[in-house]
Amino acid sequence: MCLGQVGNLLPHVTLSANLAQHLMPAWGLSAAEGGLMASGYAFGYMLAVPVLTTLTDRIDARIVLLCGSILSGLATAAFGIFAQGFWSATAIWSLAGLGFAGAYMPGLKALTDRLPAGDTSRAVTLYTSSFSVGVGLSFLVAQIIADKWGWRSAFVVTGFGPIAMVIACLLMQAQRPAPKAGRLLNFAPVFANREALGYILGYGAHCFELYGIRTWLVGFWTFVIAHQGAPSWLSPVVLSFCFAVISMPASILGNEAALKFGRHRAITMVMIASACVALVIGLNATAPAWVLALLLLAYGLTVPADSGALTAGMSAAAVSEHRGATLALHSTVGFGLSALGAWGTGAALDAAGGPQSANGWLLAFVVLAAGIAVGPFALSWARLAQPEKQRA
Repeated sequence: MCLGQVGNLLPHVTLSANLAQHLMPAWGLSAAEGGLMASGYAFGYMLAVPVLTTLTDRIDARIVLLCGSILSGLATAAFGIFAQGFWSATAIWSLAGLGFAGAYMPGLKALTDRLPAGDTSRAVTLYTSSFSVGVGLSFLVAQIIADKWGWRSAFVVTGFGPIAMVIACLLMQAQRPAPKAGRLLNFAPVFANREALGYILGYGAHCFELYGIRTWLVGFWTFVIAHQGAPSWLSPVVLSFCFAVISMPASILGNEAALKFGRHRAITMVMIASACVALVIGLNATAPAWVLALLLLAYGLTVPADSGALTAGMSAAAVSEHRGATLALHSTVGFGLSALGAWGTGAALDAAGGPQSANGWLLAFVVLAAGIAVGPFALSWARLAQPEKQRA
């Protein structure tokens, strides 16, 4: 399942990896249009995930996972073959995101449904941690292929990645969940759970920042190389790969800090630190390349460090009979704000001079900092609903 998920993630940032260097110049797109096109993936995910995730409580999650993986791969390959401009590209990329909505959380459900209770914790950790490996490989493969054979080839090749999960699905035994009555989409109990809702809103702030920087990381480093220069080995390919891969240890360490120092306290500290690093990068957009590389690696640690703790907090706060709906809302809010982060950062770039302007990147990183700064307010609001002895 972990190998299958890495395959499913191979298309994940193919568009972002090629946005600034290939797609925007080819189609004459503004940064706002580029960000909106990239956000189509998150938007498609957001629309589909409430239905597909809650559906796994009624049918075998393997079926949803299989269909989602196939759609994700086909849509990614179709982008490389058929996309001709902003509108067609956005529509096709939204279909790819819709497919991933059937592949990520339903994949986790398919895995946990088939494990003894004692094996669940380790399996979930391995499965969620492999996300960063998949994103890193997506950055790496997409840029290498695009530089050698063109961006269309990058989409076609990465579209074959989900075959790994298709194979995993075919190797699973069928398993039907217990019958469940009631409406498919019932989020009223989740909105009534203020503690869980605080983590969900905090996760939304995290996703705004994460998807914003992932969408524009290659573009920013292209700006740095063009204006300050950088060693030949420190290319956008290398930097984006390292930025993605260090997310795995950062998320694990962030969750350990939450267990040791208190979940709310640790998450709040990480979010404040991340906002500060974003502001420092924006204010020093014309600094030497080696300084910006170190700052970006620091940012690569702070951005994902709250992810595991937020999801674990949401899961712990969820009422057991409404856990599926809570998970669905968690993903919906997260990817909805992911779409806003990609577009909002691009719009900020346009408003302050564009991707070739230091002022544009200053405003872009200010927007990212402002987005993550909302997180501590959401957690404080939720904390007021907890008994005094549970606050930490």
